[in-house]
Amino acid sequence: MPYLIPSRTPLTPEEVDRAFDYLLALQTGGGNHTSGLTPATPELAFVLLRLAENIVFPVTGVLGDGEPHSDSFALDEVGCILLSALRDWTRDSPTTAVLCIARSIIRFVENVIPDPAAHGDTRATLETMRKEHLEWARTVQSMTGRP
Repeated sequence: MPYLIPSRTPLTPEEVDRAFDYLLALQTGGGNHTSGLTPATPELAFVLLRLAENIVFPVTGVLGDGEPHSDSFALDEVGCILLSALRDWTRDSPTTAVLCIARSIIRFVENVIPDPAAHGDTRATLETMRKEHLEWARTVQSMTGRP
C-alpha cells in the first residue's frame, strides 16, 4: 500500500531540527555519513518534503511584492515541477526519497538562494534557514497550542 502525502501542516520545532540535522550532515559528510546518523524513514521523507515546500514555494511562487511577468510564471512552474517530482518519489518510495529530497534542497539552496554573508557557504545559509524555520515553528506552536 503506497503512503499518502499528509496534508500540509506546520512543522514542529523537533521536525525542523531533524530535517536540518539531516541536511547539514549530508552537506558536510555525504550520503554515507547521514545514513549512519539518521535512518531514512517514511516519516523523515514527509518532513523533508514539507521543508522543501516551505523553502521552494516562497522563492519560486508568483506571489510577491512586484508585478508578475513571464519569468515569474516560468520560475513558478519550475518550482511546481520540482515539488511534484519530489512528492511522487515520496509517495512511491518514501525511504529512498529521503536522500533525493535532501540533495534537492541542498542543490536548490546552493543555486537559487543567496547565502547570508555572500561567501558562497551553503552550510551558513542552511544554518540561517534553520534558525528562521525554528522561529516560525515555535511561533506557530505557541499560537496553536500544539505540543
